[in-house]
Amino acid sequence: MRFNAKDLASLARRPSGCFDKEGKLKICRVVGDEKLIEPRERWCRLKGNLLFLMKNKSSEASEVVILERCWIVEFRSKTAVSIVLKFQSGEPDLYLEAASKPDCESWAVALGEANSEGLQNKIQQLRRLIMEIKEERSSDEAQQFLPSSQVDNLGEPQFTSIQRIANEPKLEFSLACKDLVAATRDRKLNTFIQVSVVHPAEHILTRYSSTEIVEGTRDPLFLTGVTFPPEYPIYEETKIKLTVYDVKDKSQDTVRTSVLPDHKEPRADVGRSFLGCTTFRVGDLVKSKEQQLTLTLRTSDGGKTVGTIEVNLVKMGELEDGETDHITSDAQDQKCALVRECTATEGISGKDNLPSLNAVLKNPICKLYRFPTSDNKWMRIREQMAETTLSFHVPKELINLHIKEDMRRNQELKDLGELAPHWDNMRKSVIAHCDQMLSMYQDTLAELGKHTGSSFKSSCSKGEKTLEFIPINLHLQRMHVHSPRLKDALYDVITVGAPAAHFQGFKNGGLRKLLSKFEAERRNTGYQCIYYSPENTAKAKEVLSNINHLQPLISSHADLLLNSASQHSPDSLKNSLKMLSEKTELFVHAFKDQLVRSALLALYTARPGCVLKKPAVPRNSAEEGGDLQHQDHPSQLKRQDSIPHHSEYDEEEWDRVWANVGKSLNCVIAMVDRLLEKENINNIEDGENDPSAADCKVLHTGGDWYEQLYPLVITLKDCMGEVVTRAKQSMAFVLLQELACGLPQCLMLTLRRDIVFSQALAGLVCGFIIKLHTSLHDQGFLQQLHTVGLLVQYEGLLSTYSEEAGMLEDMAVGISDLQKVMFKVIEAKSEDFLPVITGRREHYVIEVQLPAKMFELLPQEIKEGKLLRMYPVLFNVGINEQQTLAERFGDTTLQENINQENLELLKEYYKLFTEKMPPDCLPHFQEQNDLKGLLENLHQNIQAKKRKNVEIMWLAATICRKLNGVRFTCCKSAKDRTSMSVTLEQCSILRDEHQLHKDFFIRALDCMRRMPHRECTEECQMQKVCIQHDTADGFPKVLQTSRRDIWKS
Repeated sequence: MRFNAKDLASLARRPSGCFDKEGKLKICRVVGDEKLIEPRERWCRLKGNLLFLMKNKSSEASEVVILERCWIVEFRSKTAVSIVLKFQSGEPDLYLEAASKPDCESWAVALGEANSEGLQNKIQQLRRLIMEIKEERSSDEAQQFLPSSQVDNLGEPQFTSIQRIANEPKLEFSLACKDLVAATRDRKLNTFIQVSVVHPAEHILTRYSSTEIVEGTRDPLFLTGVTFPPEYPIYEETKIKLTVYDVKDKSQDTVRTSVLPDHKEPRADVGRSFLGCTTFRVGDLVKSKEQQLTLTLRTSDGGKTVGTIEVNLVKMGELEDGETDHITSDAQDQKCALVRECTATEGISGKDNLPSLNAVLKNPICKLYRFPTSDNKWMRIREQMAETTLSFHVPKELINLHIKEDMRRNQELKDLGELAPHWDNMRKSVIAHCDQMLSMYQDTLAELGKHTGSSFKSSCSKGEKTLEFIPINLHLQRMHVHSPRLKDALYDVITVGAPAAHFQGFKNGGLRKLLSKFEAERRNTGYQCIYYSPENTAKAKEVLSNINHLQPLISSHADLLLNSASQHSPDSLKNSLKMLSEKTELFVHAFKDQLVRSALLALYTARPGCVLKKPAVPRNSAEEGGDLQHQDHPSQLKRQDSIPHHSEYDEEEWDRVWANVGKSLNCVIAMVDRLLEKENINNIEDGENDPSAADCKVLHTGGDWYEQLYPLVITLKDCMGEVVTRAKQSMAFVLLQELACGLPQCLMLTLRRDIVFSQALAGLVCGFIIKLHTSLHDQGFLQQLHTVGLLVQYEGLLSTYSEEAGMLEDMAVGISDLQKVMFKVIEAKSEDFLPVITGRREHYVIEVQLPAKMFELLPQEIKEGKLLRMYPVLFNVGINEQQTLAERFGDTTLQENINQENLELLKEYYKLFTEKMPPDCLPHFQEQNDLKGLLENLHQNIQAKKRKNVEIMWLAATICRKLNGVRFTCCKSAKDRTSMSVTLEQCSILRDEHQLHKDFFIRALDCMRRMPHRECTEECQMQKVCIQHDTADGFPKVLQTSRRDIWKS
């Protein structure tokens, strides 16, 4: 055979990354059992089927060995570190000696795969697979030659669907291997299975999922199963490929579960090697009598058998019949045989799988596990992570409300009428700034309307301006547990990045600090305006909101009253009068506050020409320590005699105008009573008269009713209009002071608060809807919901160091603002089940829509529209290395204050709960602990100020679950820290509530921490959460996967 020496020499000099394997070996030729010379050290490089031998790494190749028609003899002793290459041509054997046993094994595998005969066998195997695919395609290609009508009759590809329960996974199965063959006899295998899918329509091999790594056994039983969600396109004709790998170094393993084309097998030099593979049709598994397949694993060339693999069909709620088998525990090298017994149990009802919930959740990612219990039985766990459409729906609804509210406020400022030059210039400046902010909100809403793609915001987008209202990585994390002897249970946790204004940054801190600083500065810089406290400003907004809400209702009821009078309908007249009286009383009550009176006086002094020698001090402002001060130039002007002094202002005029509404209503009531009384008398007197005469009288008196009521109703409307005009102007003047005193900081803080609140509200709405759906049949919870309210517990994992301290400040304010949110459950009138948001800043009502059948399950109080209160609480414990710096060199006061404040809120909720609810409403499996004792324990842990005290998180979570609350877990991006916390909580629940075998706690934790990453990007939708053992520095021991004593802690 001829070779081009120059090309071979050039190939041998290529960079190291170009070779399949390279390293030092001692080499010599062998004839029989005798070495011709002593082995000499050479630098060896393997490329394809060429083995280059060099004196050192930088020298020229001295020899090239072509791996053709040869085989490898490997010595099986534990101490042997050499192999021999034997050639069919009869040339001397090649003796290769490595530095260590693992190195020798890796060279043996690499040389075996590089052998040209092995490559040819692989090619033949691939050709056979291609032919099979071509045969399957032939039936599809034949349709091209049929008339179009016949093709239409064939319809879509005739694939057989899998029978399943609605909204349940289409297919689930578990895996186990037996009698695996290692590359070397004494090697202990560390194996996992890669699951790939061949879609029958596309004939493309796609990686789908993988199991966990089982160490040190040739008969691995995998605790992680395979599950296909309801919307996944899988049929009986679908083929599933199972590939078994041996991981040589688990700490370096980077097993990916990505939905990408499976172009080639992983290289052996990345920490794992290929053992064998097999393929089966889904229909064969589903239709098998025992719902189990035993398949033979073969090498890539299809010639060598390397073991068997068992595939068992799984149905949640049903335990399959069959023989028992055994698995062993890997906890501290302790062998523990566990017998798998099968007992029939009750399945879960599936009440949460409803169309209205499916409208909120999408793109679920499922994982299936089977874990042993302490009584040597099996429990099954289905873990689901789902996105929510509310990530974008709620912020868009909120921004739309902000735009309407700000437009209404700007119009109210313009309607203040004529003002003195100083105040008019101030108004123009405020309106100009407000218009800029309004334009920004409109641009953001337009950009969000263009958004397509995933329904959540990944952490890499947290700094994007157009997405700043969207929560980060908002997902539902659900665990469905089916135990042999316990009732099935669902555990939900909402995971989301901490609500914070990332685009605006945290250079000057977060909302908690910024709001406090702004309020202090506003008190001290009121030389241009009147200072009103935040409470009075909020009250002014409430008055304006009541006006805008009640005025149209009163006008509508007044028109209904006149309509009833024209129709001469006594019953309708009574009902219309009743509704008019109720709404008018609410209207009058809204103006009883002293704030309206003082604001009218302040507005009076701001009219043109009204310049006071001494600034007027509104009564409420004087009590707060604020005063009215003007700029230097107006204070130097002298009051003109023609302008009335403020002492000439008639303060009683407002009382008269306000009282006229009540007097007008009383006149209407008196007239209606007189008309109805007269009607009753006439009916008695004319009871014996001719019916035709009675009809004429009815028509005549009907006209009289309308004519007598009409002027009184018009007077009522006029009085109400005058009150509305004055009250609106006075309250708009109060808002003008708030905005003018802090431009532009006031508007920027409002924007920041809107951003944080939008992120927090999206998570809250998601949590409420999911909790309502899963608890519709729990009468105790529904009673608690409308009697006390819903507890919402946030678990924060942010540090109090650097930028995360600002994030924590934002998060604390955003969660606190959720206290002003109310929920209302209504019956859906269409197929659109997305929630509707109404209201204004600091007073939002979320209308949750339910289908008619579900709505009928609710208590009467909720069906009648009772508003449901929320009680959000936040407990934060920093757990990363930055928190270590904060505790040693920084300040943790922020975290301590937040935890203490929210502990008081939690105690307040518990007090209401014990006063209004019977004790038997608590979940039955949580009766083992006393809530009062848990609260006291939580109080002690917060007071202890212990570093990284994760007991606070666990106690708060336990109390929340006992009180039927909604759980949230948050860190900066809802990834690593959130993943570790949620998986630890889930395993702890399995241990405490479902008897998870203690020797399998660590292994169960490792399995769950391989859950797909919460950032399912388009490039890698199923990227594994990689929490490596060496990346846990700075975390509490209980959150480190490398700690084997986690059970004891």
